[in-house]
Amino acid sequence: MKTHIIKSDKDLKKYKDEYGYHIQGNAEFEYSAEITGKLLVDGYLEVKDGRFIEASGYIEAGGYIKAGWYIEAGMYIKAGWYIKAGRYIKAGGYIKAGWYIKAGEYIEAGWYIEDGRFIEASEYIEAGGYIKAGEYIEAGWYIEAGRYIKAGEYIEAGGYIKAGWYIKAGEYIEAGGYIEAGDTYGISAGLSITCKTTLSFGLNAYAGIKTWGVATDEEKTITCGRLIKGIVAHGILKETGMPGEPSMGKKVKIKVDDGQVIEGTLLE
Repeated sequence: MKTHIIKSDKDLKKYKDEYGYHIQGNAEFEYSAEITGKLLVDGYLEVKDGRFIEASGYIEAGGYIKAGWYIEAGMYIKAGWYIKAGRYIKAGGYIKAGWYIKAGEYIEAGWYIEDGRFIEASEYIEAGGYIKAGEYIEAGWYIEAGRYIKAGEYIEAGGYIKAGWYIKAGEYIEAGGYIEAGDTYGISAGLSITCKTTLSFGLNAYAGIKTWGVATDEEKTITCGRLIKGIVAHGILKETGMPGEPSMGKKVKIKVDDGQVIEGTLLE
């Protein structure tokens, strides 16, 4: 497949069609491009280090999409392989890739973010609809979706995890702050669910529902500072208290699998 080197808007005009631009081959941009309409690249799309690409319509490539700075589209961003940016990836519609989506800062979409393998950002991942990955979803700060968050393996955030509907992971769910799901849905994980502050969900929580063996007590433990809403339908609830609260002498309740609630006092 031929590789087209595009150094300026003048070079780009060669590929103009009635909807925007269509490059039949690979495209390597050596400048920051601001495009009116759509950009369709049959092969890969690469924007050199320190530069960005913007389109008022969509950006789509049959291979990968990579930019040293950022990638932004008014409609959607789609790649057959991966999407990667040094700073951020942002679309008014959706962001979708066959392999992975990764940004140095954040990933944001008005509709949804979906990938065959993983979605990763050092700051946050946010979508108005859903966030879905075949393997894992990981953010340094927070992960938030208007509908649901789902990963084949794990979901992890340094701050909080929040979804309007449900949160589901094949392995574990972990947040440095709080975890919150919608008023009419719950949370489920093949292994443990952990957050340092509050845990809230509309219906039920299921932890340790792995299908590849019998879950240990540790694997089916739901650990949080405080459960403020929802029912633990499967798993062991462990409330550790909110940050800053004294733990010694604190009254705790642990719900075991058969529904029995055990009350006790923390000694240390």
